[in-house]
Amino acid sequence: MESKKILVIEDEKPIADILKYGFEKEGFLVQCAYTGAEGFSMARGNPPDLVLLDWMLPDISGVDVCRMLTEQYRIPIIMLTARGTVEDKLYGLESGADDYITKPFDLREVVARVRTILRRFDKARGNTADDRLVCGHLTLIEREHSVYRDGALLNLTPKEYELLVCFLKHPRQVFTRTALLDQIWGYDFVGDTRTVDIHVQRIRKKAGLEDTLVTVFGVGYKYVP
Repeated sequence: MESKKILVIEDEKPIADILKYGFEKEGFLVQCAYTGAEGFSMARGNPPDLVLLDWMLPDISGVDVCRMLTEQYRIPIIMLTARGTVEDKLYGLESGADDYITKPFDLREVVARVRTILRRFDKARGNTADDRLVCGHLTLIEREHSVYRDGALLNLTPKEYELLVCFLKHPRQVFTRTALLDQIWGYDFVGDTRTVDIHVQRIRKKAGLEDTLVTVFGVGYKYVP
């Protein structure tokens, strides 16, 4: 099996070295960048399978780097930062990050989170079904890991894609926020249900589902085509 490529964007070299050593020991291929600009350039030149991204970089904020990457690529991103308030976590996730780990961290937890995200991403991307699922203006093509609206490709992050697919495949089914966290983020996700609310808001805007991805007050959400 081909080794997965990890890009570490971290300005503190000792931390970057620890991550590089730990992931290479687990069989990953690791590149390190020490500024946001360098990391973005490396991601463009040789897109990795996943990015570990520090928030506090010397040139460009990690949040801005995250937005820049998710605008152009479908690469899972985990934020690594000392900023650990709930507001910081929500802001990081809103910028397009798939997970958020605070410093100081246990390397084993980081490796476990990376493996979990990569498994989910590979599972979604690896579906080779030839049929298309058409839902109103939206067309889901799983073999491409893509969703189109009126023929235009939607620029979705991996988590937005997984969440939208869940709704499209189960029209009119009500999902609680907790159920969506468990299904899309996993049981080991450290966060709260506002993460789901943020992603639903973004999906509504990107996919034009303001009137069809509805809130079931006190419960969760459902897609009504």
